[in-house]
Amino acid sequence: MAQIIEYKNVDIYQKEQIVLKNVSLTVQTGQFYYLIGKVGSGKSSLLKTMYAELPVKGDATVLDYYLPKIKNKEIPFLRRKIGIIFQDFQLLTDRSIFDNLQFVLKATGWKNKEEMKKRISEVLKEVGMGAKGYKMPHELSGGEQQRIVIARALLNKPKLILADEPTGNLDPETGNGLVDLLHNICKNEDTTIIMATHNHNLLETHPGNVWTVENHCLTSQSTQTSINSTANCSNTVEAE
Repeated sequence: MAQIIEYKNVDIYQKEQIVLKNVSLTVQTGQFYYLIGKVGSGKSSLLKTMYAELPVKGDATVLDYYLPKIKNKEIPFLRRKIGIIFQDFQLLTDRSIFDNLQFVLKATGWKNKEEMKKRISEVLKEVGMGAKGYKMPHELSGGEQQRIVIARALLNKPKLILADEPTGNLDPETGNGLVDLLHNICKNEDTTIIMATHNHNLLETHPGNVWTVENHCLTSQSTQTSINSTANCSNTVEAE
């Protein structure tokens, strides 16, 4: 089991304000992690550092990229190895689902039309949306749109998927179905998934490794699967 992320004593800021302090964690391949915390606690900020959207202070390595010294020209190559699932979908509303996915493939260097068509068909089938490629985003339900977002995240066969509150805008039944799907992807494709959520019920129905964000600190609350992972904050910072 390989290690794909390591943070040692990392501080995360939004502008000049501290978001998370003294974060240390390790992430292994093929594991499912929950990032639990209230809205505004810093979950999204931590995920953003992993794809170099926010800078870090400290030692942080993601998929062999050392984040404190990553160059701007290297960031697109890091992001090609990561699938990102947003709560608000971020689908292009002026084109079909197929064209949304083709746009991503073209933007990440794919050239062959037949290979693109084949890959789009594969990921749509994988998320149970094989017959929906011709649809426009507004013709799909919220749950269906989120499945398309998962398909988009899978296009380049990433080693790591970051899911930022993917069930936040969905009803419980639809949300549970999507978490089922993410767990199956983690298991069947040996893909690491880190999912930010404030829904503690998911921990009972879909066990995984749990990190908690509170008072600017990240702690390892429990590990519900067999894994040697750690996450800690040795210096707790009081809430402002």
